[in-house]
Amino acid sequence: MSELETQLRTALGRPGHGSSDFDLNPDTVLPPGRKLRPAGVLVPITVADGMPRLILTKRSSALKHHPGQIAFPGGKQDEGDADVTAAALREAREEVGLSINLPEVLGFLPTHETVTSFSVTPVVAIIRQGFDPVPEPGEVDEIFSVPLAHVLDPANYVIESRRWQGTRRKYFAVPYGPYYIWGATARILRGLAARVSE
Repeated sequence: MSELETQLRTALGRPGHGSSDFDLNPDTVLPPGRKLRPAGVLVPITVADGMPRLILTKRSSALKHHPGQIAFPGGKQDEGDADVTAAALREAREEVGLSINLPEVLGFLPTHETVTSFSVTPVVAIIRQGFDPVPEPGEVDEIFSVPLAHVLDPANYVIESRRWQGTRRKYFAVPYGPYYIWGATARILRGLAARVSE
């Protein structure tokens, strides 16, 4: 087992609470009777070229929800999915062309609750072999990667804000080059960085 894999497994095994889109906005009022739908996202780490990198996607600007945002491959759990891991692997195959046999699941981060009423389970996986990413037409504009070390360093995160539905909301961001990684994706990665740094 590599040093990185040991480090990640140890971090994922640490106890801790889940996160949410409301962590930095405690005054958020949620609708009564709100039901969360299960979803899974893959946190895919490639190690084939010797430098660990995290694969992310830039969502299509034509999408109705979260257009143009940086995201993990993943989505809601469908009836045909055995669990959220199966959903994350299926969506990764559809969105970036990643064979479900390539990712080796190391573990899970605590769930993240989104403002869009999803309970998202981040599935952390190592990809030991190289693969040729293929973006899903109409859903993914770009597939790119960032050095894992960049997103595992808590010092690279900032808290910013913008107006949303008439109020100013704070959120985490971890910019990298031309990519503005923010919102739920950055919050989940910030949680991973905190665990690795413990």
